[in-house]
Amino acid sequence: GGMAAYISCPMEVTVVRLSNDKTLPVDERRNYKGVVDAATRIIKEEGIGAFWRGSTPFVNRAMMVGVFQVATLDQFKEMYVSMFNQKKNSIPNVFCAAMTSGFIYSVATMPLEAAKNRMASQKADAKTGKLPYSGVIQLLKKVSAEEGFFALYNGFLPYYIRCGGHTVTMFIFVQMLRDSYTNAYLTN
Repeated sequence: GGMAAYISCPMEVTVVRLSNDKTLPVDERRNYKGVVDAATRIIKEEGIGAFWRGSTPFVNRAMMVGVFQVATLDQFKEMYVSMFNQKKNSIPNVFCAAMTSGFIYSVATMPLEAAKNRMASQKADAKTGKLPYSGVIQLLKKVSAEEGFFALYNGFLPYYIRCGGHTVTMFIFVQMLRDSYTNAYLTN
């Protein structure tokens, strides 16, 4: 997960820039015409290294997603079996466990998602040429001090819907594949 995130950083930075551009004040907009224009202008105006600004939180977030999804899913399946008498590995059981795992990973990774987005879309100060954020820890401290800790959770509901939906889709699909394999090859 971490390696894939690092490799995909140029596209992630481009997408963040494109999606955030219209939200900026008119005089701060970059007015990209599309993906190719954004990518080529980032290289020309800021250098190729700009594509990896925010890579640390992006990579860490990707690794934490895997850890939280995999580490918690089976525990939540068991919890739903014992608390709600669900049949283990049934679609409702996997759905509930995956939504809960998605929630846990959303809570754990949202500050890194916020850091990634802020670092990917930051602009250098016009006078000093200095970027507002130098690293993840500095960003987390600065945002928490200036805007409050929960500013790192702005947009949590859509983030959770995305994360929970992804987790549910992935684990239900995996369970269906396991069930198909078991029925086709392991039962007579």
